[in-house]
Amino acid sequence: MKVIEISCLEVWREISNFLDGEVDPEMRARMEAHFKVCAHCTAILDGTKNVVKLVGDGVEYQMPEGFSKRLYDKIKDR
Repeated sequence: MKVIEISCLEVWREISNFLDGEVDPEMRARMEAHFKVCAHCTAILDGTKNVVKLVGDGVEYQMPEGFSKRLYDKIKDR
């Protein structure tokens, strides 16, 4: 069976469903094939897995003083 290519945008839209096991077998195969050749999407997958793990742990982390303002300023500048 030939796997139909998938775009990065499609991968990003489905990444949460992929991690939750809620994509059909065809989509899973397309995404897995994409991860084999796209380092950017693989990094996003790994980062998303890390966020899910951190949130799932239920542990709160204190951000450094001024972090929120610096983050807001960076986002505003973009």
